[in-house]
Amino acid sequence: MSLSFFECMMRPKLKLFILISLAIPIVVSSSNLSFDTPNSNITINDKAVEIFKGNRPLRSGTKRQSSLKKQNRLLSLFTIVKFDNEPCYSSSGDSGICMTSTECYQHRGVPIGSCANSYGVCCLSLSTCGQTIQENGTYFVNSGYPEGLNNTGTCQVTIHKLSPYICQFRLDFERFSIAGPEPVNHQCDNDQFIVSGSNPVPVICGLNTGSHMYVDAGTGTSPIILTMVTSGIFLKRNWKIKVSQIPCDSITKADTGCLQYYTGVSGTLKSFNYESSSGLHLSNQDYTICLRTERNFCSVQYSACDDQLNNRSHAFTLTGNTLGQNPVQANVGSVGSSPCNSDYLIIPCVSSKQGPVASGMNTCVDRLCGGTLNTDYSTIPTTVMSSVRPFRLSFHTNAVEMPNDMGNRGFCLNYIQQPCNANYT
Repeated sequence: MSLSFFECMMRPKLKLFILISLAIPIVVSSSNLSFDTPNSNITINDKAVEIFKGNRPLRSGTKRQSSLKKQNRLLSLFTIVKFDNEPCYSSSGDSGICMTSTECYQHRGVPIGSCANSYGVCCLSLSTCGQTIQENGTYFVNSGYPEGLNNTGTCQVTIHKLSPYICQFRLDFERFSIAGPEPVNHQCDNDQFIVSGSNPVPVICGLNTGSHMYVDAGTGTSPIILTMVTSGIFLKRNWKIKVSQIPCDSITKADTGCLQYYTGVSGTLKSFNYESSSGLHLSNQDYTICLRTERNFCSVQYSACDDQLNNRSHAFTLTGNTLGQNPVQANVGSVGSSPCNSDYLIIPCVSSKQGPVASGMNTCVDRLCGGTLNTDYSTIPTTVMSSVRPFRLSFHTNAVEMPNDMGNRGFCLNYIQQPCNANYT
């Protein structure tokens, strides 16, 4: 620089920062890089200078030119680093949001790694009983997490929208282990997970790690409340639920009326608390599962998941006594008919035939129940198919199991979308 240190100190109107480096980074994320200035044509560097100079307006004429020269010399000392608040992941697989360390502290988060070329931190935001969630990607965890919770009580968090343009909340159950239903009628009488403030969402319990829900955020500002009820001290509960806020124009937004929403050509669908060894399907369930129709795909085939723990598969057991290892016949019906009127899965116009169903030729059914996946009255499981779009399944259970229905697990189905030009044989 042309001025000596002594000369700089002697000039009362010159503000000079003695910098160790000639390229000191100003680190900002997209969430806090916003400017309110009447000078709409000011560039990002000019704005940074205005902030640095206390937002004082630049003077006109020769004084303005002189000021700009001083700014240019000043800007050569700074590098502005800007990055978006995007999802990031730690080496252990935990997901967070990339932000500055200051933001992470302000959001009560925990740094779990670095991001944005080490200019930011991957921030894991955790909320537990009595707290409020307003940041995307925040986790609702049990008190004392990651240790289990062994007590009787209620743990509740309140979710507020980030902005008026949020239409849905997605709840990902990365860990979900609470007491299951009682064994007689499969009611969640002990532990419960409750969603309130939205469209009706069924109460669930048991083991649901890996599952998810979409919750309607509504059009107003009313919050959504998540409540975990625990009863008894003989079980360590553990939950870690990721709360994602879905904008109204997002491609990840679920179709209206879908409690669960799956994307991709193939995947696996499970009823809540499905577990092949001891899980029981839950009573009082009534919800819809949706599959996004992928481009150039016109139908879906479903098959029961592998069951390595039982001599016969329990991957589709909705009605009947399925406690033993003897096969239980499939039962079918159409909407309004009587064979499947207590617990059932609706797949519109589903058939076991290998190919699209032609009107007046091959019949199709809508309701599936019993202890075997089939559209015929059979004890042999088969692959079933539906060409009705959009691809939706509806699951319904009533409040009673005993004495006719015993030991039913629910369902676990693998799905594969079929191309529109598929050659069925």
